[in-house]
Amino acid sequence: MDLSAATPITPMLAKALDEVPAPDGVPGGLVYEPKWDGFRAIVYFDGENVEIGSRGSKMLTRYFPELTDAFARLLPAPCVLDGEIVVRTGEPGHERLDWEALSQRIHPAASRVKTLSEATPATFVAFDLLAQGDESYLDVPFGERRAALEDLAGDLPDPVYLSQTTADVELARQWLVEFEGAGLDGVVAKPLAAAYAPGKRVMLKIKHHRTADVVLLGYRVHTSGRGVGSLLLGLYDSDGQLRNVGGASAFSDARRLELVDELAPLVIRDDAGEIVKGATERSRFSASKDVSYVRLEPTRVLEVRYDQMEGMRFRHTAQFFRWRPDRDARSCTFEQLERPIAYDLSKVLA
Repeated sequence: MDLSAATPITPMLAKALDEVPAPDGVPGGLVYEPKWDGFRAIVYFDGENVEIGSRGSKMLTRYFPELTDAFARLLPAPCVLDGEIVVRTGEPGHERLDWEALSQRIHPAASRVKTLSEATPATFVAFDLLAQGDESYLDVPFGERRAALEDLAGDLPDPVYLSQTTADVELARQWLVEFEGAGLDGVVAKPLAAAYAPGKRVMLKIKHHRTADVVLLGYRVHTSGRGVGSLLLGLYDSDGQLRNVGGASAFSDARRLELVDELAPLVIRDDAGEIVKGATERSRFSASKDVSYVRLEPTRVLEVRYDQMEGMRFRHTAQFFRWRPDRDARSCTFEQLERPIAYDLSKVLA
């Protein structure tokens, strides 16, 4: 396989587990790494030129000029690296990952890209080596790929880092708890004997799971035009304002249709009996997406599972768990949410 930006590779993926597995959980054993919460990136360096491919094989090169300059200057040989682009914010000793600052880096204006590359410079965390020189490492076991990666990039300075690894499962479980305070997403377990499998879920990921009682604000119609596609969720802030905190989705076809009837009594209608709709803010990543939703009386409470917060919103789509008819909507506040203890990101990168 020609590993180049002209024929971009799809990154290897991970399937979710509820807890950190034992090191002998797969043939050949496991090694553990922090799970970085950024943009997955494949870096192609031919000795002179650099391209950065995304998880979906789109090129991110133009958005991170400070990284392309660093790769061209620091990488000692032509290679293909798998890793994560992150943005660090905070004072020294109190740094953490900043997803919002990272997401702002995807901007159509070159002048804005240049400004942000100086104001919020990105960092690259390498965790796999897919090729070096003319040699592909895709069929090489991960243990050997990791050793070759350490030889190639183990001593590179900022902004290129090598992700930590450990074979100690208890330390990995400690990371799962502590590193969240620096904005990380969990822990990844990698089979030492596994070849690199593009697009396949060979690795194992363990993320944080919590529950929260939230107020149902409304629903979006499914893209098929039939049934409920997602539920909009809210929490009351300290001033008594009901804030949109994200959504819950992933319902079966049958359940989507059931929800329309189930939620019909809560639908807000105007004086003419027409359904009242609202709209959420558009994302820069999906400017053409329909952001309208059917407004509901904010009286029903549901419990959802979520992994972490980003500001005042769920970082990822939450999962519906159950209705909570025993809860009063006004009791659903931000105070119930578990906040991780702060942890300095520089210790994770060390």
